[in-house]
Amino acid sequence: MHMHKKLSKDAYGGVHGQDYIPYVSQGPRTGGNLAILIIGALLAALFAASTAYSGMKSGLTVAAGIPGAIIGSGLISIFAKKQGILGKNLVQGMSSGGESIASGIIFLLPAILLIGTDFGFFEGAIVSLGGVLFGIGISSLVYKNMIIEEHGNLMYPESMAISETLVASEGAGDSMKFMGFGFGISSVITIITGSFLNIANSVISYVNERFYKWKFELEVNPLLLGIGFIVGMEVSVTMFAGSILANFAIMPLISYFANFAGPGEFIWNAPEVAINGMLVNNIAGSYVKYIGAGMMLSGGIIGAIKLIPTIVTSIKDTIGAKADNEKRERSGLGTWILLGGIAIGFVGAFIAAGGNIVMAIVGIIVTFILSMLFVIVSGRLTGTIGTSNLPVSGMTIASLVIATLIFVIFGWVDTTSNKSLLLFGTFIVTAISTAGGYSQSQKVGFIIGGEKDEMDKYFLAASFVGVIVVVGVIRLLAGQLALTGDNVPFALPQANLISTLTLGIMSGDLPWHMIIVGVVMGIVLFLLKLPIMAVAIGFYLPIATTTIILVGALVRWFVEKTAKSDEEREAKVSNGISLSSGLVAGGSIIGLVGIILQVIGVIGGGAPTGFAASNAMAYILLILLVVFTIWPLVTMTKKTE
Repeated sequence: MHMHKKLSKDAYGGVHGQDYIPYVSQGPRTGGNLAILIIGALLAALFAASTAYSGMKSGLTVAAGIPGAIIGSGLISIFAKKQGILGKNLVQGMSSGGESIASGIIFLLPAILLIGTDFGFFEGAIVSLGGVLFGIGISSLVYKNMIIEEHGNLMYPESMAISETLVASEGAGDSMKFMGFGFGISSVITIITGSFLNIANSVISYVNERFYKWKFELEVNPLLLGIGFIVGMEVSVTMFAGSILANFAIMPLISYFANFAGPGEFIWNAPEVAINGMLVNNIAGSYVKYIGAGMMLSGGIIGAIKLIPTIVTSIKDTIGAKADNEKRERSGLGTWILLGGIAIGFVGAFIAAGGNIVMAIVGIIVTFILSMLFVIVSGRLTGTIGTSNLPVSGMTIASLVIATLIFVIFGWVDTTSNKSLLLFGTFIVTAISTAGGYSQSQKVGFIIGGEKDEMDKYFLAASFVGVIVVVGVIRLLAGQLALTGDNVPFALPQANLISTLTLGIMSGDLPWHMIIVGVVMGIVLFLLKLPIMAVAIGFYLPIATTTIILVGALVRWFVEKTAKSDEEREAKVSNGISLSSGLVAGGSIIGLVGIILQVIGVIGGGAPTGFAASNAMAYILLILLVVFTIWPLVTMTKKTE
């Protein structure tokens, strides 16, 4: 079929997309069968569940394309060897499908619980499904322009990494080994701490409640350490900087001035707590959090404004590509998917609006326009920076602020209307995040030589699985997600921000002075050319989360330093990413199982006592986790050289 065992340099550009010869250029171009569908659906479910869990915990999600390609290659070599690289291509696409859907839905559906209302499984699923179909449909219509015409201009960095992984997958045994190792470490630590048996303390904690109040914590969480390793030093340090700013500058300042408050002064949203008697958690929850929300808001809006040129070019190019009718390489499948999205969108709109016909019509028009705009942007941005860095939350915030203001103009400002608004928002966010995963997977298919229509079908199947799993996980965890206050099991940074914003705009009770402080800080970061969103999420997340993410990045830095040559460094990092993917998968899946067992009453959430509850216990766990992450990477990689 193909003599060379590596991608041609044309895969990276230098030829027109229509002249590019894919990796598999002779013989059948299809890779699908029942075995592939089952493997892909299982991985889509796995990545959807683990992304939903880890994303609600940390606000960060990890793209599933590469781990999906690695695990998929391993499973295909056992169960469906004949399907070869084209089968592997479909499986990585399905993995991305499950993960990208989760990366969107978790920003919005939990917000419905946070505003004090609830939603049924069917409501959540139908709106998400409409968004998925709409996102795939629009992306499919602009496929020719984004993938073929722009070949070499839009680089699709993650698609190229996945393609390289697939081509190299003949030696996938190594990656599987590291992934399994990571899964093992993660499972053991997750079982003895946190959501499972909870017999050992995993949080190193120092809180100062005296005059100058501050808080420093580190949660020994293998899942977060893995995320830190994968995202690397730059993102981790930036987020940690946000946490330092919140916990060692803003919080102590507020606490210092709070000491001068009179005896009759109470917190604005907690009338039972006196301002001069505030503890660290009161300051964090009632003040610092809103400044963080302001930073995220300005990050979202500045991000959206910076996208205006991209939006204009995208729409121009798309219209141009439509007019140029020669050699149409597509069947009507994309159009049917889009029509399905529109039809389900209308059904979802009537369900979301609770029978209010005007709201349903206004809502669906606004939703379709915003979704279409940002789906095209999402595809182009994936071509530039990949799905891991896709500013989904920024695009969603911009869409929701517009939609909320329209709702306010129509006078729909009660809690039920807010719930309807968030359901419309779920359609938008799912369309945006699905479009990123879809474009990325189709680019891999284009490079490897798969058929567009085949990927459409398999990606669609994965999306159905993803919607059912993610909405199911959120329903299952609803009791824990709706908890507010301190030390909640899930930080939900994006969902919290969105519920705060929409509730605040609708009721007119947004604590504007703090939001504005955050917005100004965001503008300062922008002028300093710093990534606003990363600093803002760090500012908003518990410091316990950002510290362990930084530890993960430091582990990666250390592992890179031990390498003698560039080849060795690349091998170590690639094994490290496999191991980290195992850490993330292990932590989320075992964490989820633990919560299911608690919900059905098999295990009671115990609490550690004595030494097991001390900081020293958490230090021991931290040392073990770091040593067991570094040791295999430093010792085992040399042997494979």
